[in-house]
Amino acid sequence: MEPLLLSSPCASGAARARAPIRAPWDGAELAEVEQASAADVREVLEVQRRLVREPRARLPVHERAAILRRAAAAVRARREELARGIALEGGKPLVDSRVETDRCAAGLEWLAGEAERLAGDEVPLGATRATDGRLAFTTPEPIGIVAAVSAFNHPLNLIAHQAGPAVAAGCPVIVKPAPETPLSCLRLVGLLHEAGLPPEQCVALPCPNEVAEALVTSDRLAYVSFIGSARVGWWLRSRLAPGVRSGHEHGGAAPVIVDESADLERAVPLLVKGGYYHAGQVCVSVQRVYVHRRRARELEERLEGAVRALRVDDPTLETTDVGPLIREADVLRVGEWVAEAVGAGGRLVTGGARVARQAFAPTLLADPPESTRVMREEVFGPVVCVSPFDTLEEAVSRANSTRWAFQAAVFTADLGHALATARGLDASAVLVNDHTAFRADWMPFGGRRESGLGVGGMPASVRELTAFKLIVLRG
Repeated sequence: MEPLLLSSPCASGAARARAPIRAPWDGAELAEVEQASAADVREVLEVQRRLVREPRARLPVHERAAILRRAAAAVRARREELARGIALEGGKPLVDSRVETDRCAAGLEWLAGEAERLAGDEVPLGATRATDGRLAFTTPEPIGIVAAVSAFNHPLNLIAHQAGPAVAAGCPVIVKPAPETPLSCLRLVGLLHEAGLPPEQCVALPCPNEVAEALVTSDRLAYVSFIGSARVGWWLRSRLAPGVRSGHEHGGAAPVIVDESADLERAVPLLVKGGYYHAGQVCVSVQRVYVHRRRARELEERLEGAVRALRVDDPTLETTDVGPLIREADVLRVGEWVAEAVGAGGRLVTGGARVARQAFAPTLLADPPESTRVMREEVFGPVVCVSPFDTLEEAVSRANSTRWAFQAAVFTADLGHALATARGLDASAVLVNDHTAFRADWMPFGGRRESGLGVGGMPASVRELTAFKLIVLRG
């Protein structure tokens, strides 16, 4: 097996530790990946600091856009290879891994356009005698060096979301992939280099946690992009050097309200997709479904049939619906949370057990108490909870009862209910007659409160990495 090397253009050549990367489905070793050291981090930061200090080293807009479009074409040309890689290292079923690859390519193309559209504004002067005779305008500049700490669940597309905006804005970027899924990151960064991006502009550094901490706490950074758990994300933010900005995507316990008028035939497939996609390992997975009491039994029966029909299997197979969890510890944790909910009075409708080496059965719980962890914390596993409500106000109040506020949804045929619920839900986005895990990569995306900080989505991310300099001309 050939080891995969760091993408650093300035590596000193010293021997480095290597970490085995294993498939979560069967434990097969896929590769060995070199781990960056603190010395590697310092060396890359020094190279990138020189780039930032020398404006002539910045790539012009037309070159950045061309690089992103060539990289998008390369992703499309290697679609099957990249999708299979996602399925192998991350456990996402092949059909969904292909969708992730397509999204990555489309996103890179969108970012090329964002680079071309990025512009400042004229600031109106002349309204007072003191400002007369001057012209003021802003012009965009790269904010500086970006560190991107990524997550395992979308190992290709999240890199496009974090490194791609840096390329579009003209910022040097260092990417720290999730330890379980560095291979897709290394492949995408390699494609950017092949597309013409100078290697020192985008460097992938797989590394242990202590080295990642040295990276994100460096005073040479301008911005840290973090995708992962709230516990780690907020702790890292507290360690940032003065003046370093950051954006965070954490998690949630996404609520869905299904009112009495909802079309259940339409709703059930969407709830199942949103709840069990990638075994529930998505920050906006459907987790808590509040259904009007008159429709509760019907919804539960329809969901039970659909969930039982899901096939849990090897994620590289065409017929697999649900793959493994990323770590065995997560299988044990999900099992504990389900057992707690049942022990507290919730009813296990289906699932509730490990079904393969690192896979948990798609699970449906009925009416678990609000105090249980499956109702208050992010499960990040294939578990959906269904609870009845009597009034819409009650449903909204219960949906808002956790510390999370990310995406939420409502299924209804009543426009008044849709608007009232959308206004009442404490969420950054409310989907009407759709599941909570829907996302277009150019939509604003980000959690409120403990669910995150800042707004993602490709246009917003490019502007986050841009400093707008004011220039005033006096005739």
